[in-house]
Amino acid sequence: MRIITRKRLREFGKQYPDAAEPLQKWQRLFREAEWESLQDVHRVFPHADLVGVASGNVVTFFNICGNKYRLIAAIHYDRQRVYVLRLLTHSEYSKDFWKETL
Repeated sequence: MRIITRKRLREFGKQYPDAAEPLQKWQRLFREAEWESLQDVHRVFPHADLVGVASGNVVTFFNICGNKYRLIAAIHYDRQRVYVLRLLTHSEYSKDFWKETL
């Protein structure tokens, strides 16, 4: 899959150094993947889950560093692209404000 906005991954890794290596691993696994559904994603990321947002779209979130950070992405299986939309701390994620902006 092609990752759109890898820059966000790098910037978040600089801001939160403990997330840098897990984000690199996430990036590597996605680059090598040819997934067709969330079921395929669950084989590698069993805790990935779908969340509905204000726009009516559905995004996928991933736990990074256990449950310390959250990566929110839009996965387009038909185009083999993943769009990194947000990277949040767990406390930022829990406030749910991000749902209103997506």
